[in-house]
Amino acid sequence: MNVNEEGKYIRFSKKCGVTDEMYVVTVETDDCIRWKEEKMCIQDVFPMLDKEMREFLMTGTTPAEWKEMFGECSL
Repeated sequence: MNVNEEGKYIRFSKKCGVTDEMYVVTVETDDCIRWKEEKMCIQDVFPMLDKEMREFLMTGTTPAEWKEMFGECSL
């Protein structure tokens, strides 16, 4: 996974191993710092992100890769 800080935002991106498309999640830098340094629950810091996006931030697993590994099992 690539992580690029762009001023107020941090962009996490990775080429999906299943679809071959880029998967990108962009979050505010301050929120990312709070999540990492204050060890807060990701859903508390990023309630605006869906569960697939939060999973990607935590593990680098795209929704298509998750489906490939676990089928229709929900996150």
